[in-house]
Amino acid sequence: MNSSLLIDISQLRVGMYVQLDLGWMRHPFPVSSFRIVSADQIATLRELGLKEVRYFPKKSDPELFAPDAVPGDAPDTLAAELGADAVTVVSADEDSIADQNRAHLQLQNRVLAACNQRFGEATRQYQAVERAVAEQPGLARTQCEAVVSDCLRELLANGDSVIRLLSEGVGESSALHPVNVMVISLLLGKALGMKSPELHELGIAALLHDLGKLNVPTAGFMPAERQRYESHVGQSVTFAQLMGLSDSVLTAIAQHHEMADGSGFPLHLVGEDMGRPGQILALVNHYDRMCNPAAGVDALTPHEALSVMFAQLKSRFDPVVLGAFIRMMGVYPPGSVVQLVNDRYAIVVSVNSSRPLRPKVIVHDSRVPKDEAPVLDLEAMPELGIRRSLKPAQLPRDSLDYLSPRQRICYFFERAVDPGPDEAQA
Repeated sequence: MNSSLLIDISQLRVGMYVQLDLGWMRHPFPVSSFRIVSADQIATLRELGLKEVRYFPKKSDPELFAPDAVPGDAPDTLAAELGADAVTVVSADEDSIADQNRAHLQLQNRVLAACNQRFGEATRQYQAVERAVAEQPGLARTQCEAVVSDCLRELLANGDSVIRLLSEGVGESSALHPVNVMVISLLLGKALGMKSPELHELGIAALLHDLGKLNVPTAGFMPAERQRYESHVGQSVTFAQLMGLSDSVLTAIAQHHEMADGSGFPLHLVGEDMGRPGQILALVNHYDRMCNPAAGVDALTPHEALSVMFAQLKSRFDPVVLGAFIRMMGVYPPGSVVQLVNDRYAIVVSVNSSRPLRPKVIVHDSRVPKDEAPVLDLEAMPELGIRRSLKPAQLPRDSLDYLSPRQRICYFFERAVDPGPDEAQA
């Protein structure tokens, strides 16, 4: 590793390799680490108002500075002697950094592609469960347990996980909701300290909670239609019984529309009457339906849904479960459209529960093609925070086209810590 030291801005000389400890929006240079090649660059650096700059002796020109030389020994007149060689050096450095940026983007794309693939496979497997459950409930159970086991194995192997927004159009449309609810329920169950056997049963209940809708129409406004819609809960429990699933799975499925304040259905249970899996499933199911309503209208952004749940619907959910959910999803969940403090527009693509206010975002930058847009980690850029959340309709047209907010919000998970360069190349 190259050692560095902080030097006074007055000691800057051509040939020094420096790093600006500033966000990329706060300086005019194309990169934050570079070799100084002109007096103009030094003048620009001094205009930034910095008192100190991070300096890397071993990466600086050896002709100018011996490893033990004191910064300031080299006169400005040496700038003219550097000529084209210095320009070649800085160009190579910038090329190297550009290569690193491309490699990081490629890694991000590989992670997203892997998440999309796993989510898509899960939706296809869920549809196989739907096809088999009436005639071959044993096969349906095997297929269901395979989906949950694969997902849970991936989740537990990841250690800390980041919630990742998926691409548009991933998976089979009729299965997006049950798979989404399974993924988020497993993440929330893990955040609440549930162990592997409990998580496995929670995942099965989450995946199968709406299976009864195979025989029930979408809810209408007439009392009879509403009653038929609410009967899907009992139908889902019946299918789970046919599959020979445990009482804890049956109970969680039966409670997925119950609310802690007694306003749910079919039994109008209150919080203390519900088990933890049922509380989790009821909350996650409600959240996903707010973001992804069955009719496709009046959808809320993830940030709006979370805000409504916390500000207006708090009494409907167990406070411990709701608190853990908000910490896990972050104040700006993946899929939220935001404006940063520098006025740029962005979409949140992933969030780590340990850094809920500092998600990763894709920023609209008209200088960069949208398929090469960088993913900025706001944890590493403390000066570049989020000013406000927006509805997609509030975006300017060019930002809307560039960021392409999702019509449907689907999530999976990835590891919380990006692999290093060596691991990324493996």
